[in-house]
Amino acid sequence: MESLVAAQKEVLVRVMESLSVKESQARTLLIHYQWNVDNLFAVYIERGKDSLFKSAGLSVFDHPSLSKSRKKMACDICMEDDLPSQAMTGMECGHSFCNDCWKEHFTIKINEGQSKRIACMAHKCNAICDVDVVRTLVCAELAEKFDRFLVESYVDDNKLVKWCPSTPHCGNAIRKVRDDGGEVECSCGHQFCFNCLGESHSPCSCLMWKLWTKKCEDESESVTWLTIHTRMCPKCSKPVHKTVGCNLVTCICGQYFCWLCGGATGSAHTWTSISGHDCGRYKEDKVRQTERAKRDSDRYAHYLHQYKSHTDSSKQEDELRKIVREKAALVTLKTKDSAFKTMDWAINGADLLFRSRKILSKSYPFAFYMFGEELFKYEMSDEDREIKKNLFENQQQQLTGNIETLSKILNVSFDEYSSDELKKMRGETRDIGLVVNKVCKLMYECIENDLLGTTQDGINHSISPYRSEGIEKAVEFLC
Repeated sequence: MESLVAAQKEVLVRVMESLSVKESQARTLLIHYQWNVDNLFAVYIERGKDSLFKSAGLSVFDHPSLSKSRKKMACDICMEDDLPSQAMTGMECGHSFCNDCWKEHFTIKINEGQSKRIACMAHKCNAICDVDVVRTLVCAELAEKFDRFLVESYVDDNKLVKWCPSTPHCGNAIRKVRDDGGEVECSCGHQFCFNCLGESHSPCSCLMWKLWTKKCEDESESVTWLTIHTRMCPKCSKPVHKTVGCNLVTCICGQYFCWLCGGATGSAHTWTSISGHDCGRYKEDKVRQTERAKRDSDRYAHYLHQYKSHTDSSKQEDELRKIVREKAALVTLKTKDSAFKTMDWAINGADLLFRSRKILSKSYPFAFYMFGEELFKYEMSDEDREIKKNLFENQQQQLTGNIETLSKILNVSFDEYSSDELKKMRGETRDIGLVVNKVCKLMYECIENDLLGTTQDGINHSISPYRSEGIEKAVEFLC
């Protein structure tokens, strides 16, 4: 918590010194502008101090303090009219009420989690109460809770600072260096999307990833399979699966029915017709619906299989990174060749393998939505869709081949290699690493410029930019 307080204090001091305001006023301004100092200063320059204060619920003018010469005063909340002046407190907006009423008001707001912007009690007054006054009037326990909420507002309301979503929670609040959304890595090792707080999912957009994870978790996919591959018996309502044969099927309960329309029939039939039964137009519609559902299911199964295969490989390659580090340490300990006193090339190669495999695995959910009809049905013609799909699949194949080559190079017992063998491995690792990096970069350029860059659906499909050095390391605040 101390590092959070220090980071918050740094921003507060900057605003206090630039605008010549009190800390409580600076805090109210920053909370209103979500701790975005640049936006706050921009409003100040464009509209002036009066407009800046008014928008944040601060009083522009200093109102005179309560007159201590008046022996008795009245509170318009509890209607007490015989109160000493020291039992009353006034806010910067000019409204004054008794300390007991203020205390009750503050207590309710703090316990309701509304500590950040407690407004004045006066009717239609939206002025924000001075945090120093709030802290003074409530009990020590509530004051501590109030201060904790104020500190946490630096994370909760700040676009550039978020809690790490690791499970179990590491307790870190992290600040992103670049204001470009994207993906970050906490000091605990957890990598995630700074926009949606889901796992890192580039090159999928946040919407694509949200739809994909829901689709993978949704039991409706099983229902879709049953819809395609089974029919409900019209008598006992149990699902019946047919693999071969004509369109007359028999349930285990003994009921005959038509496979095409599901209607009950007799047993007399030929290969092409069932005696006394005619599906008519309904049969054609049913066939079309079934074919469409089967096509959609097969398409989803293809992308799901590729996604899961590469996801499983990425888990293995995460373990490989640890193994490579251990082997690299052994090499540096026992080698007499000064060229291998550092093994960064092997460690960097394993890291690149892991990163690129994750990108490859996420490229399949991307392709599922990019070239399907759920999001971009009207964004391109069928011909254009096919051309772009083939282009993207070629890039996927190139990336797959080079990743597998890099994986093969690193999956060896190089800690037992001679110097000549290590030199050969180093050259191969660096060469194929350059190719993998280049193909990843080209894939992202294709996605950003040729695919997502041409969409006009009005939805933000921006993706985290590709960085050859890996996901950005965030600045963390330990809590």
